[in-house]
Amino acid sequence: KLQQEIQAKPKAYPFQEILYCNIGNPQSLGQKSITFFREVLALCDHPAILAKSETQALFSVDSIERARKILDQIPGRATGAYSHSQGIKGLRDTIAAAIEARDGFPADPNDIFMTDGASPAVHMMMQLLIRSEKDGILCPIPQYPLYSASIALHGGTLVPYYLDEATGWGLEVSELKKQLQEAKSNGITVRALVVLAEENQKAIVEFCKEEGLVLLADEVYQENVYVPEKKFHSFKKVARSMGYGEKDIHLVSFQSVSKGYYGEYGKRGGYMEVTGFGADVREHIYKLASVNLCSNITGQILASIVMSPPKVIYFAI
Repeated sequence: KLQQEIQAKPKAYPFQEILYCNIGNPQSLGQKSITFFREVLALCDHPAILAKSETQALFSVDSIERARKILDQIPGRATGAYSHSQGIKGLRDTIAAAIEARDGFPADPNDIFMTDGASPAVHMMMQLLIRSEKDGILCPIPQYPLYSASIALHGGTLVPYYLDEATGWGLEVSELKKQLQEAKSNGITVRALVVLAEENQKAIVEFCKEEGLVLLADEVYQENVYVPEKKFHSFKKVARSMGYGEKDIHLVSFQSVSKGYYGEYGKRGGYMEVTGFGADVREHIYKLASVNLCSNITGQILASIVMSPPKVIYFAI
């Protein structure tokens, strides 16, 4: 309303501009998009310009090479067509290879489900996990409101666990056990644990294994590590390093092109990696993905680039 009033009557208020800081959305505040991302998207959306001589001067060699590779992976080279409901196979191959390189453990492209950002993936898992208000999801407080909203939307019960501000918003497993027992005493069946990156990842993995919980790992900020002695470790990497294999723990990790350093919120790209589930459950996940036919192709392309950006090449002299 204020925005409309300012446009209609510029002198109505002592300010002429509103900066929307209520949600992460950096490009609306002037952050420039990554040139490589946008060049690749432009070339993929209008492949006819690849054959023009001017393209070599306007676009980087890396962008042209990547666009050609991506187009070869898209049936009919058509970014305006539906894809496989799980996502374009070649792009899922790229993401799986990047996950494997990052973690040092195998990744299967068939475990990757491309989505319109991380939010639809979270909704999909909540829809699968929640049967009634008697089903609960352990969720951190403070939390990103997506989780409480999606739990409520699908008719479940939020089971809160509280982070400790004094320890840098850390998580104690004793708090998880306390909240789990309290929920059980109230007749709630806790089915999953939502967790962000934590110091005590091994203890969290062990807790989910012992309690038979699905571990929902929100890993969309894996690039945002600014403390020199710290490094991102995925929950899948931690679980595999503990000796837990594919069938030992139910794990879903979420990634998005919105977060990180890229800030491509409006492109709505992301994926979830789903491991540890049987064929019957996987079939239901695929059915849910098929309801929307497919995620948008631009987001799929960006997700593959985010996970596999250009590499620095060093030459010996």
